Amino acid sequence: MRALVVVGLLAVIALVFVVVAVVRDSQGNAGTAAGCPEGWPLADLTLRERKDVKINVFNATDRPGLAHTVSDEFRNRQFQVAKTGDEKKQVDGVAVLRYGPNGVGSAHLLEAYFLNEAVRGYDEKRTDDTVDVVLGNNFQQLATTTEVNQSLGDSGPPKAPKGSCPSPAAR
Repeated sequence: MRALVVVGLLAVIALVFVVVAVVRDSQGNAGTAAGCPEGWPLADLTLRERKDVKINVFNATDRPGLAHTVSDEFRNRQFQVAKTGDEKKQVDGVAVLRYGPNGVGSAHLLEAYFLNEAVRGYDEKRTDDTVDVVLGNNFQQLATTTEVNQSLGDSGPPKAPKGSCPSPAAR
């Protein structure tokens, strides 16, 4: 009986310490817009539906017409394709995703279509919510719906890029 009383007392003391630590936490706003250093951009981490994602598709390979073919595939998957064209400089990887703070959540979704092998090209000065998809020499095809869902599950939720903070709406 005495051991039970001691264990109960220790549990109450531990609970008091936890409550005090949480109440006095000086980092309570860390990682939020309220705790964001002045001048840092607020990243929109909203994981949008495909129909709400705006993209531009560019071909950075020597395969003619690749951007148009992939643009059609994205349109068939209900993405909003604004521009299609060619890049002057070739890309060796699968793809590069270029976006700003307003396109972080959309870029996260698009990355799953490249099985998380696309290179992120975050630009804090970019103000629109459109994501540029630059197809590289190692690109073969977009992921299937099942593969996209698996990639999204593996990668977890979108995160604010270094030098930015999550926008209040994203919390």
